[in-house]
Amino acid sequence: MTPGAIERSALRLDRVGATLAALGVGGLALGPFVSARPNRIVDGVPHGLFEALPPSLAAFVALVAAAAALVALSQAPPVLRAFAGAAALACLTLALGQAPRHLTAPGDIYARVAPGWGYWLAGFASTLLIADALTRLRFRPLARLAALVIAGLAAAAAIGSGALDDLSIMKEYAIRATSFWAEARTHLALALGSVAAALAIGAPLGVAVHRVTAARGPTLAVLTVVQTIPSIALFGLLIAPLAWLARTIPGAAEIGIAGVGAAPAFVALTLYALLPVVGSVVSGLGAAPPPAIDAARGAGMTDWQVLAQIEAPLGAPTFLSGLRVVTVQNIGLTTIAALVGGGGFGTFVFQGVGQTAIDLVLLGAVPTVALSFVAAVVLDAASESAGAHA
Repeated sequence: MTPGAIERSALRLDRVGATLAALGVGGLALGPFVSARPNRIVDGVPHGLFEALPPSLAAFVALVAAAAALVALSQAPPVLRAFAGAAALACLTLALGQAPRHLTAPGDIYARVAPGWGYWLAGFASTLLIADALTRLRFRPLARLAALVIAGLAAAAAIGSGALDDLSIMKEYAIRATSFWAEARTHLALALGSVAAALAIGAPLGVAVHRVTAARGPTLAVLTVVQTIPSIALFGLLIAPLAWLARTIPGAAEIGIAGVGAAPAFVALTLYALLPVVGSVVSGLGAAPPPAIDAARGAGMTDWQVLAQIEAPLGAPTFLSGLRVVTVQNIGLTTIAALVGGGGFGTFVFQGVGQTAIDLVLLGAVPTVALSFVAAVVLDAASESAGAHA
């Protein structure tokens, strides 16, 4: 593309970018950048961008946000759009870390300064601008994974630098650092362990109902019924039978079976994961073209050889897409496990709800969202890569 063509393209209005620019600029102009409270449980006082920050820093943030909005509005190259979104998000977040120092007295350990909805809206718009640019760039799977690693390293650097330490969520983390990582391990164990159990049960079951078509309808119907049960209700329904097993079967309690705790959470999460797993296996195996299967059998392949060498490779993209859905689903649902004593990030969410402490809620919600996002990107890249090699 010639320089003149690039200039003419940049002058045309981008509809997606116009929406994102309106969200970002509107959030900063009309909404509170932060909310300040004298302690963690009382209502906060909203502060706009120029109240929350020193004038020079607020002006700089506004300038960067305006520049990013102009890039979003134009038909600028995707690389420039990604850079503008990243610069705006980084500037907003690092400036956010300076707001507590501007609004609170030095040494005040009780005051809490949290992001306001204006920051969240502007940050959301910046993130969508980056995502839109990456979509237009049509990155290959490895490039998307590299972008994810870079984003993770940037986030880790920002947190590790101490620039965000005075924010309320980081103060909550500082108080609970040991328990945070313990609950993180529990969350991952429940979420990923239940997915692994669902794969161990659901993959063979999916192969079986693919082969025996008469069993396909009833099996999927039963799993659909399980999927429709509300999560809290399913956790509750499992308490009584698991408690009975713990009392009745010798050694059951010793291996962790109990009416409350991780056991009902693990069983419920596994049950929820079965329908997506079985459904994706059946759909993936059914995607193999009948002529390819007939040719393989004509060449003397057994049913298991057809499954391993023809149906499974061709169905891998569909299966991995289903695995992405179930992994993201279970990472989110594991939050509910805290209601039955299962632990995980939901512990902070429900403690925060009970104490009317939104920062404690965020301490559990933000890493859950981050884990879901990472799982979605990784498994989406794996699915696309498998499709390219199928």
